[in-house]
Parts: sequence; C-alpha cells; structure tokens
Amino acid sequence: MSKKGENIYKRKDGRWEGRYIKLYDADGKAKYGYLYGKTYGETKTKLQEKQAQICRGQLPQVSKIALYSDILTAWLQSTRINVKESTYVRYKQLIDRHIIPPLGKYVVGKISTQLIEKFVEEKIKSGRLDGKGGLSPKTVTDIITIVKSSMEYASYNGFPVACNLSKLSVKKKEKEMRVLSAQEQKQLTSTLLEETDLCKLGVLLSLYTGIRIGKLCALRWENLNPNDKTLRVRETMQRIQSSEPSERSKTKIVITEPKSKCSIRDIPLPDFLLQIIRQFQGTPKAFILTGERNRYIEPRTMQNRFQRYVRESGIKEANYHALRHTFATRCVEVGFEIKSLSEILGHANVNITLNRYVHSSFDLKTQNMNKLAIVA
Repeated sequence: MSKKGENIYKRKDGRWEGRYIKLYDADGKAKYGYLYGKTYGETKTKLQEKQAQICRGQLPQVSKIALYSDILTAWLQSTRINVKESTYVRYKQLIDRHIIPPLGKYVVGKISTQLIEKFVEEKIKSGRLDGKGGLSPKTVTDIITIVKSSMEYASYNGFPVACNLSKLSVKKKEKEMRVLSAQEQKQLTSTLLEETDLCKLGVLLSLYTGIRIGKLCALRWENLNPNDKTLRVRETMQRIQSSEPSERSKTKIVITEPKSKCSIRDIPLPDFLLQIIRQFQGTPKAFILTGERNRYIEPRTMQNRFQRYVRESGIKEANYHALRHTFATRCVEVGFEIKSLSEILGHANVNITLNRYVHSSFDLKTQNMNKLAIVA
C-alpha cells in the first residue's frame, strides 16, 4: 500500500508506477520521470535508487536544484552500506517522522540557518508525535546529526546549500541516575542467590561486571569460560523495526557486533561468581539466559524479569541500567584503578567513566573528608 507523499500508484493494468523529479528548470518548476514495477516494494526500491542517482549527479540535470526530501532519500541510501541495520532503521524513522514532514518540501538551497534553528527549537519544545511535549536531547541530537550530514552530502554533490550548521547543537540535561545503595545491593543479591536460575545469574553478571542488558542477552556459554575466569563480550542484541518495505510495521531481534571497538572486551570474573557459574555451565553455542541454542531472552523480557526481582527484594524502583552504574560506583568505592574500570565497562576513555558512571555516595564523601588533618 502506497503512503502519502511517496508518489507511488497502482495502475489499472496491475503494475505499480513511481513518479520522481528528474530536475527543476530555471524557474524552479519540477520535471517528472516515471518508472514501473510488478509490486509496490519493487517500485519503491527502483524509485529510491533513481533518486539517489540524481542526487549523486549520475543523471543529467538542467540545474542543481532538488527538494530536501530527495536529498534525504539519497543520503539515506548512500549510508546504508556503511552503518548497522539498526542505525539505518533509526535514521529512516527520524527522517520519515520528524524531518521530511516540516522540511522535505523545501528546495535544499532555500533552507536557511534560521529555519533549521527554529525547526530544532520546535522539536525540543513540542516534537513528540503524541503531543506530550518535546523530544529527548538524545533524539534531537540524532536529528541534528542527520540534517548536518545530509546537507554536507548535498554540498558534496554540487547542490547549493545556504545554511551554516557548524554551531548547531543541543545542551543535554544531566539526568540523575539511579544507583543502588550498599544495603539495596545486598538485598537484591540475596534475592538473586535464592533459588538461583539462569535469569538470576544474568542479573548477577550485570550487577558484578557492569555488562549492558543487550550484550548480556547475546551471551552464549562459549563467551563465558570459568577455567580462564573471563567473560568475553563480542555481540549485542536488540529489537529493531524491519527495514524491508513489505514488513515496515514489524519488528525483529538482531544480534550484531557492538558499535564501538572498545565494547568488544574481556572482563575478569570475581571468584564468587565463578562458583555460581560452574553450577549452570552449558554447551558452547547455547544462550546463557536459556541454556538452549535456538531460544533466547530478549532485552525487553529481561527488563521485566529484573523488575520482578526488584519488587521481591523490597528495594526502591530501578531500571536495568542502574546495575551498570551501581557496579561502577562500588568499584570506585573499593579503590579500583580508574583506567582498569574504564576498560571493563568498555568505554573509549576514562572521562566517560568519571563523568557518566561514577556516583560518589555521601558515605564515601564523609570518609574522604575525615582523611583531612588540621594544618597547624
């Protein structure tokens, strides 16, 4: 089924017809070209390829003028081979939902810096599609990244660009991150050690190694060898929207390499965890959380299991990521060398560790203050 604004229609003879802008004449009037396919999906793919060819300058044009929607389509196609599928899907969602509706109708050379600044301001204040306020700083930052990169793409391919976006950015609000107190960690650990199963083992791994939920769900027993006391992080799991046109409304689970090289790492395991791990040791290709080769537990399900453990332990509400922050904070409290901690967490540099993940407790501050002596 065609969507509004796509210029794809089903003909009476059963074929699908796609219309695209070949060029704009000197007066800015669009000149159209047509292509055909047996199915909607085939026609849409042909249309995207044709639009990308035009924007790359592979087809003749009277003048280098294009709608921003065409530039975005061509840019997205050009990035597809260089990014993970999940990143491509994320870009496409942001383009379709947040960028093309307000900006796609403009000729790219007519988009001013002021127009983009106003667009970003509106996204911050009231960008949510459900009308409940603005988009998160992270989402707006991703949108800005797409706009900047697509404008650079347009300029590189000879299209005039009028806006200067070099100083455009979003100030991120510092969000208070939940860290379990030492007592809460003790209560949660007690719950996890009671009738421990594979899911509880998974939570223990996160609480005492700092591994993220997506990477935990992707772990297989071949990644965890009690003999060399090492947890090998090699993949991550996430649910994404399908990138296939015929399955656009569907989601799927993907297991891929992490985004950054530093996320691929080996984590030494503490002895008390090794004793528990040896009770469950499974076959190499089996997922750790299920003990089976062809059945996994996805992050969303694992988050729900964790919430149940939180309630059973009687501690305050916490999301799964709090385990990672709790691990980092406890490590600092017992005197971890910060470079080692940064590498265990898979951070690119120690500044990320210190600024985002280390939360000094009041007790630790008190202990440090008590180290001071009177200067006489």
